[in-house]
Amino acid sequence: MPWIALTIAGLLEIVWAYFMKQSAGFTRPGPAIITVVAMIASFSLLGYAMRSLPLGSAYMIWTGIGALGSFVLGIALLGEAATPGRLIGAALLLAGLLILKMAS
Repeated sequence: MPWIALTIAGLLEIVWAYFMKQSAGFTRPGPAIITVVAMIASFSLLGYAMRSLPLGSAYMIWTGIGALGSFVLGIALLGEAATPGRLIGAALLLAGLLILKMAS
């Protein structure tokens, strides 16, 4: 169950990052509210997962899911560049997360 909670927490990190961008510096109320609610839910689930998972592993996986998901969302929805260097960096991050998960 902690790994499921951690995965959902990471997915919610993607949600809040995206809506933070859409909130235009918290000047748009709708996206700003979604950002705050998703943040609270994400942190709560991370806290729950950390009850039984190691701090380093839980935090790295949580941030990794958020970083990779936000990276993909930026390319897919916001027209951000998918340059070879950025793609290689994302692939290395993914490889690191997989190794970390296998080692846990």
